[in-house]
Amino acid sequence: MLMPKRVKYRKAQRGRMKGKATRGATIAFGDFGLKAMEPGWITQRQIEASRVALTRLMQREGKVWIRIFPDKPVTKKPAETRMGSGKGSPEFWVAPVKPGVVLFELGGINRATAEKAMKLAAHKLAIKTKFVSRIDYQGA
Repeated sequence: MLMPKRVKYRKAQRGRMKGKATRGATIAFGDFGLKAMEPGWITQRQIEASRVALTRLMQREGKVWIRIFPDKPVTKKPAETRMGSGKGSPEFWVAPVKPGVVLFELGGINRATAEKAMKLAAHKLAIKTKFVSRIDYQGA
């Protein structure tokens, strides 16, 4: 599972996911990408499940880049615990994602395989996504 080696603060505030992404919004490494269309938290498990789905379909062909990293801890209080008595302990890690962020990139494979692989990966995520390619950016 993806998680940071160490963090400055063990517990983080929830924060807001306001506005569109300005960083990480274009394809930088591969030829095809999976772009987020809505804000949300993507867990370490969702990222790993998507990565496994991508690599399985590609069958050791091409390369996968994961453009997001879960560096935000999410805390939970134990079940049947009364209110108060502080914040819960960190349970899992998430990557906060804004609309426009490229989540995954693929290179070295044809478009049809890339679209199929990205569709499988998108099903593992809890947000709406869109398949994009480098060719789409040349006109913009």
